[in-house]
Amino acid sequence: MDPVERLYLDALMEEPVVPAGSVRPQLLAGARARRRPAAPTAVWAAPYAGRVAAMDALLASAVEDDWSRVIVEGWTLQELVAHLAAKDGLLSASVGAPVLGPPIGAADSLGRTHDVQAYERARSPEQTRRDWRAQADALCRHLAELPPTTPATLDGMEVPVSDQILARGLETWIHTDDAAKTAGLRLPDPIPEHIRPTADLCARLLPWTMLFSGMNGAGRTLHLTLTGPGGGEWVLPLGVEESAPGEPDAHISADVIKFCFLLGGRGDPADFPAEVAGDLALARDVLSTAPALSGP
Repeated sequence: MDPVERLYLDALMEEPVVPAGSVRPQLLAGARARRRPAAPTAVWAAPYAGRVAAMDALLASAVEDDWSRVIVEGWTLQELVAHLAAKDGLLSASVGAPVLGPPIGAADSLGRTHDVQAYERARSPEQTRRDWRAQADALCRHLAELPPTTPATLDGMEVPVSDQILARGLETWIHTDDAAKTAGLRLPDPIPEHIRPTADLCARLLPWTMLFSGMNGAGRTLHLTLTGPGGGEWVLPLGVEESAPGEPDAHISADVIKFCFLLGGRGDPADFPAEVAGDLALARDVLSTAPALSGP
């Protein structure tokens, strides 16, 4: 099956609504017989499960040369998959889900990535892909039984597991896009029902990205409009300890997918395509600090 066709089938399989008279059920029955669908999980973890299935569909089409090609951060495709497995494993350990690969020594993302990459370099790319997918599916099944408010810690940051898994979904989405671009493929977008909660996480992170960059937005409010399927509007207090917004001081309007990727470290904030109004300096500060929490 053509890799682009496989990826579009993933998008179709995430779509919850089936129009009357559609032949989609027959199409998907055939697709399921040829590739693995997203793992069953809680509704709030479905955006992550969908991105895992899309990445797996892309990897299923990789040939030997693809696995040794550098994708990002100087990592080959196999090393990139090992990196995803490393961070998924740390989150799994935090919530009591199974952890595959070498025993956990380093508890930070970069240290665990180094350990898992060293372990996987002695194995075949297909073994790396198989264990990454098995661990991701085990995490999805484990989350199906957990409340979304369950505390989970990754890199010393304890937040509800529902936010941690959205962050894992965003990173998997971005790295799938990295791999697809290297292969010359166009990655289909997630369905709007998966983009919306991911964009909501990105919007709620803005006060933290400013603070992490040495800017305190306390007492200021942002009106954020994200356009396109899965977008929406947010009125956000920019102080990390504030819960009630005031009258907006600045307005930013941008494409929802480009905004998510900006938070994920893709794109130059200086050239980011956005419409801004109100306090322009504050709007520029918000955009310039947006990638502050992104990492490898």
